[in-house]
Amino acid sequence: MKREQCLLCETVQYSLEDHMLILNSAADPFVRQLVERFTSSLAGGGVTLAEDNVSLAHELLSLANHAHTVQHVAFHDYSERVIPATVDVAVMNLLYQPNNSWMHYGLQVALHALKVGGRLYVVGAKDRGILTIAKRIEQLFGSVETLEISKGQRVLLAHKSTTASETIENATIRVFADNKLDEGTRLLLDALEVHATDEALDIGCGAGLIGLHIAHLASKGSVTMVDVSLAAVAASRQAVAESKLTNILVTASDGAQAVLTQRFDLVATNPPFHQGGIQTTAIAERFIREAAQALRPQGRFYLVANRFLKYEPVLRACFQDVEEVGGDTRYKVLRATRPLTKSQHSTFPDVS
Repeated sequence: MKREQCLLCETVQYSLEDHMLILNSAADPFVRQLVERFTSSLAGGGVTLAEDNVSLAHELLSLANHAHTVQHVAFHDYSERVIPATVDVAVMNLLYQPNNSWMHYGLQVALHALKVGGRLYVVGAKDRGILTIAKRIEQLFGSVETLEISKGQRVLLAHKSTTASETIENATIRVFADNKLDEGTRLLLDALEVHATDEALDIGCGAGLIGLHIAHLASKGSVTMVDVSLAAVAASRQAVAESKLTNILVTASDGAQAVLTQRFDLVATNPPFHQGGIQTTAIAERFIREAAQALRPQGRFYLVANRFLKYEPVLRACFQDVEEVGGDTRYKVLRATRPLTKSQHSTFPDVS
């Protein structure tokens, strides 16, 4: 039987003369294989990574030694930067799309990007909405066929016809807390202690609600907001511009990696706990380690999480003091102070 991670490897048909478009799916093993093949090719084709995750994009560009055959464009504004009808093959894995709006946007981008006769491949499971997406593909492209069904996964194929529209209509994507205050973030904001002169860091800023709240209170200080998602960075920058606040910097970063040489009085985060459709504590645990490294000795770190997520052991490995300072039956807000250094604690995790 075919392994799930190899479905695209075995079903996508292309030549090294083709112009390939990867729709926010750089984490799929097929894409690494594709980049390796095109990097050493002189056939005239190439790969464009329409990718939101700046870390994955940089990893693949490094793998390609920044060869001209592999390019990166932010997924959320692809249509504004690239000439339409220039792509032979487009590929999307539903597993890596944060929500339905990203899936539907990806289909619109494919329609915009593909040449007449170009092919769109989409892979996904029923619980990720592949059947609904199949109906939408049929509406946009005129027809769709199922190439493969394996272990609950389907690979769909559609060809762009001469009658298909290249105009992207109602194509918007939503980032986490997109202008809406979720309950966990509200509890975090209620618990935050912010000083007027604080230099603060918001890790995984999403649409920017936490960082904006801190910036209002730290009127004589500053706030740095970071996110690995280019769409989130764009949304936060727009929110900052609309707020008229001048004490905020928003930058793309894999966790806090881009700012680990700086030191902060306050670090706050509402970290994601899903990656590629799988629940994980690894992202938040990394944020905790990076916060301990980035904080000044008297700094404060705040984290909000679902109660079933056990972040306390990692917090206690990185900070001397850890306490719950807010929450309800579903969420908890944890505050950690007095960050440990490697010399103080032999098991301090390495974030390099």
